[in-house]
Amino acid sequence: MPVGFQITRKHGFFWTDIIGIKYTMTNKLVQKHLFKGTQEFEIVDDTVNVRIKSPFNKEETLTVMLTVLNPEPVINKSVLEFTSRVNNEPLLSLFLAKPNPEAFNAFVNLLKQKAQDEFNAFAGLKSGRPAGLNGNVYDEPPDFDTPDMKRTAATNKHITAEGIENAITMLSQYVGKEQIGPFLSALQALQADPLNESLLAQMIDEFEALGPKQGAVLTYAPYIGLLLSDDPFSKSY
Repeated sequence: MPVGFQITRKHGFFWTDIIGIKYTMTNKLVQKHLFKGTQEFEIVDDTVNVRIKSPFNKEETLTVMLTVLNPEPVINKSVLEFTSRVNNEPLLSLFLAKPNPEAFNAFVNLLKQKAQDEFNAFAGLKSGRPAGLNGNVYDEPPDFDTPDMKRTAATNKHITAEGIENAITMLSQYVGKEQIGPFLSALQALQADPLNESLLAQMIDEFEALGPKQGAVLTYAPYIGLLLSDDPFSKSY
């Protein structure tokens, strides 16, 4: 256990850096905005629970799987966005520097680490910290692949009919054909011809159309994540 590390309460812990400054890292962040209302983010196991209360709309709640999140967020005007590994669409939007820069940076750093760890866990990769994990979140964000580049990279993966079959079995049993029928059909077509780039692209399109059900798919069939993301075998973590 590092020097200065001390567990203090349910939602966080303290640590001290080499010059003795104390920070707090927490798995819960509450943000308030004068016009946009209040939003809460809480990291629970392998998910992020979100609750949004806006002045003129009813309360919204959603759950995002950490395995879906790209661990390097993007600054977009006054918010910091965590995007999808699949299509780079924003899944989480945090007000910059709220409630204060220290709490904001601590939560963001923890979320980045958890997102990387969860993806590594189901991808069978060793855990590691993404480059610049503890850097200032206001630094210039890294370049991101375009969706077309992601699709090209996907075709280089070790796609096997057996892996797809196992995914279909798990999804049929635990999610159900009535919930994700078109996606299962696309998987079955890809299983019959795993090296067909057109069928792979069709499967990716059907996954993107699942919306909130994407989390359930990746939970019960982690193999799908390997087909959707950049090729993990070409990176070293």
